[in-house]
Amino acid sequence: MKTTLLAGALLALTGLGTAQAQVSDDVVKIGVLTDMAGVTADITGKGSVVAAELAVKEFGGTVLGKPIQIIAADHQHKADLGTTIARQWFDIDKVDAIVDVPNSAVALAIQSLAREKKKIVMYSGAGTTALTNEQCSPYGFHWTYDTYAVSHGTAAAVVKAGGSSWFMLASDYAFGHQLQKDATDVVEANGGKVVGSVRHPLNNADFSSFLLRAQSSGAKVIGIANAGNDTINAIKQAGEFGLTEQGQSLAALIFFLQDVHSLGLKATQGTYLTTASYWDRDEASRAWSKLFMERTGMMPSMLHAGVYGSVLHYLKAIREAGTDDPDKVAAAMKAMPINDAFTKGATIRGDGRVLREMYLARVKKPADSKGPWDYFEIVRTIAPEETVWPLSESKCPAVAKP
Repeated sequence: MKTTLLAGALLALTGLGTAQAQVSDDVVKIGVLTDMAGVTADITGKGSVVAAELAVKEFGGTVLGKPIQIIAADHQHKADLGTTIARQWFDIDKVDAIVDVPNSAVALAIQSLAREKKKIVMYSGAGTTALTNEQCSPYGFHWTYDTYAVSHGTAAAVVKAGGSSWFMLASDYAFGHQLQKDATDVVEANGGKVVGSVRHPLNNADFSSFLLRAQSSGAKVIGIANAGNDTINAIKQAGEFGLTEQGQSLAALIFFLQDVHSLGLKATQGTYLTTASYWDRDEASRAWSKLFMERTGMMPSMLHAGVYGSVLHYLKAIREAGTDDPDKVAAAMKAMPINDAFTKGATIRGDGRVLREMYLARVKKPADSKGPWDYFEIVRTIAPEETVWPLSESKCPAVAKP
């Protein structure tokens, strides 16, 4: 009788453990929604897919005994197309989480859908602060950077170095609008002045008319508030117009390793930027970046590193929660510190914003570079409290005001 009772108790405990370790549809499926051929393809795109795959490989390929699958699609910087893809992924393809999502307009559309569907999304490529502010979601995580972070890191440094008057050249969509606003706030808070601004279409080829307006403004600094190929084209054409030779400086409010690689050190030397990661920081980042280089032919952008880190943390949270249930996984993600090849001891705030150290970097002079991709000098480490807005200013209903 005692043996029978003991066996029954053990069976009940085993059944309880099995019930707790649950994976819907017997697979954890993660969708990389990215830009495969557009303005941000070099800093996201196929590299983001590889980053997600490397995270899965590092984790071991399975979670809770079930396989992990990575799928990918190109949203083409269209909010309606991005939403259509996400809806099919959620409703038909049974995707559990989405990562990357460059383009803030697309990200905001996905945020609304994912909140409705109770699906986790981890944004590495999008920059708008609205994702963790007025349009926050219990299932949304802003992973790598936002416009507040990069503008506070870069604009403040330039103003303090003497760049007191600015002209803003911004891309005409949600990301550019927010970056322009955040940078303007920083410039003015530090005693500078924005004397003019102009907005250009996404994926713009000809910046001549915009740069002429910037030139005629007489501003000491031209703030480049865009990303990807738009940043490259704007800086390249500014050089062709001789703006820096005539005494104006360029401040790229968001600038990537791939942008420097495309433009060259001669054209970009001395440019300040704020970054969430750099491939050559330590042994762990160098080792991971070598694997990435073998797959892609380039070193990772901070957005690639963010996709890798977000996927790895998501899988760890599933393991910790014993299920892929989005509510339980989201809670585990917020309870656990973030540790990966690029990030040590970061945390997630109640609004979904990752609180991480960032770095003020300066592009090296050609003579100081040891070779391809050796482009950044880290000037200083920026504490998380310098790059996130205080909760007292938050409009996210999920967080309590201090």
